[in-house]
Amino acid sequence: MDQPLSNGAAVAGTVELGDLTVNRMGFGAMRLCGDSAWGRPRDPGHASRVLHRAVELGVNFIDTADSYGPETNETMISQALYPYPSGVVIGTKGGLVRPNRRSWIPDGRPEHLRRAIEGSLQRLRLERIDLYQFHAPDPNVPFIESVGALADLQRSGKIRHIGLSNVTVAQLNLARTITPIASVQNTYNLRDRTSEDVLAACERLGIAFLPWYPLGGKRGLKAANIRQLALRRGLTHAALSLAWLLAKSPLMLPIPGTRSIDHLEANVLAAALKLAPEDFDDLE
Repeated sequence: MDQPLSNGAAVAGTVELGDLTVNRMGFGAMRLCGDSAWGRPRDPGHASRVLHRAVELGVNFIDTADSYGPETNETMISQALYPYPSGVVIGTKGGLVRPNRRSWIPDGRPEHLRRAIEGSLQRLRLERIDLYQFHAPDPNVPFIESVGALADLQRSGKIRHIGLSNVTVAQLNLARTITPIASVQNTYNLRDRTSEDVLAACERLGIAFLPWYPLGGKRGLKAANIRQLALRRGLTHAALSLAWLLAKSPLMLPIPGTRSIDHLEANVLAAALKLAPEDFDDLE
């Protein structure tokens, strides 16, 4: 068995998900599916080895969703890791459906979410999901009804903690009138900071913030500036991006995903990187 690298993900510190404590370098499992998060990977054995290596490196939060595959990513995780090592938290999501490779369609109907929970429990081989996030608001269903359905499922013991994804501050505030919210997962990275107000709200409320697409893109003027700074510091684009996210907020829980064990190890090593004040000036 390979040994952890420089104490691994634990170097980044920890963050609370309700009453659960996880290291602040997580792993997003979506890319372990086939292209476009559709179907199974060409080499399921390698995908399993990536998951095992993540856990060896101290990653104890793994992010997935029923729409990844669809309905295959969760199964891959349980096949690789069940029975789950002590302290490992699996966070999954529901509320998007995939009729084809290119479609991600919101479905926030309470009856759909109830079916989705049962499917995720079965695939993950769990009796209760530690963190279940509503994947995206459905414009055709009142937001309060979708969140209320998850609150009912929490009371029935199917969910430990509820999170939200792709929401506004107003939606976060509305959800909190129905049930405690443990996390928010919105897109956020060096290039895309449109959820800055949501991050600020999470900081005020003590809610973990999971930035999806944490590395951002590699094109455009801002990306060129990022590359130049990374070159000056002797870092990769990915390492600089992750170090910036970790330094941005103590409630930040990056979940970079990859199919490569080498990239996984490089991402975890970024947990130990410290940026200088002038680096932040250059990135603003």
